[in-house]
Amino acid sequence: MPELPDITVYVEALQEVVAGRTLRSLEVRSPFVLRTVSPGPADYAGRAVTGVSRIGKRIVLAFEGEHHAVIHLMIAGRLHWRAPNASTGGKMNLLAFRFTEGALILTEASQRKRASLHLLEGREALTDLDPGGIEPLAATPAAFAEALRREPHTVKRALTDPRLLSGIGNAYSDEILHRARLSPFKLTTQMADAEMERLRTALVEVIGEWTDRLRSERKGRFPEKVTAFRPEMAVHGRFGLPCPTCGAPVQRIAYADNEANYCAECQTGGKLLADRALSRLLHEDWPRSLTEMEEMRAGHRAALGGPASDQD
Repeated sequence: MPELPDITVYVEALQEVVAGRTLRSLEVRSPFVLRTVSPGPADYAGRAVTGVSRIGKRIVLAFEGEHHAVIHLMIAGRLHWRAPNASTGGKMNLLAFRFTEGALILTEASQRKRASLHLLEGREALTDLDPGGIEPLAATPAAFAEALRREPHTVKRALTDPRLLSGIGNAYSDEILHRARLSPFKLTTQMADAEMERLRTALVEVIGEWTDRLRSERKGRFPEKVTAFRPEMAVHGRFGLPCPTCGAPVQRIAYADNEANYCAECQTGGKLLADRALSRLLHEDWPRSLTEMEEMRAGHRAALGGPASDQD
């Protein structure tokens, strides 16, 4: 799912291509994407774009007459800037904002159709879509700590809760926690002040660095390669690969419908966090450390007649 760095760069690119331009038509190609019907798509034709902003992970196009189009990309939604009369006949095409100068097309590479468009009139209507999380880059240390300690959540969940922090999701929370050298399952209510400040500093650094990287990559062009998995990341999407800090293999735990990627050596003192499914299966046999895991693997290899270790 596009998160704060990606959404920030999307907003900047949209300001360049649509701000001040008059919409010719709003074509809704999939009935699943439109979540509100008043005002309708036809009400936007002939209105100029007065601004582009974001609410959390949502992108807001403001039009004349306090009309707003709010796009939530969810996991597989992406925006594209195409020629004015570009075709939108494919199954992935959900809608198109057509201007004289070009067409802004929303696609979704998923059959679940979770991306959404809300058409709203009046600034007050936007507040209903705002989960209320604070802006993490602008928050003071006190406000940041207060938000995360408001409820007894794990730090991974707190970072990704839009009611607490705005714009952070699964990918960048992994990177932030690795930079801060914190376990994703540490409770925020048990974090010392120094740990909380280390977390806030890591967030500012990671989000700032990746926003700058994405700005540099687009080089004035509209961003097309928006993905949550990048080889330059430290741990997210890098299960089994070496941690860039210590060289230990990156670990992964699954929970609910999500997962966390972390380095046991850097973040948990070498302790392996229990994956819910595997820990239920293995019970007491679940390895508690990287050393135990390697010993278990070596035992399995020996039992199968293979080499005792990767070095043999």
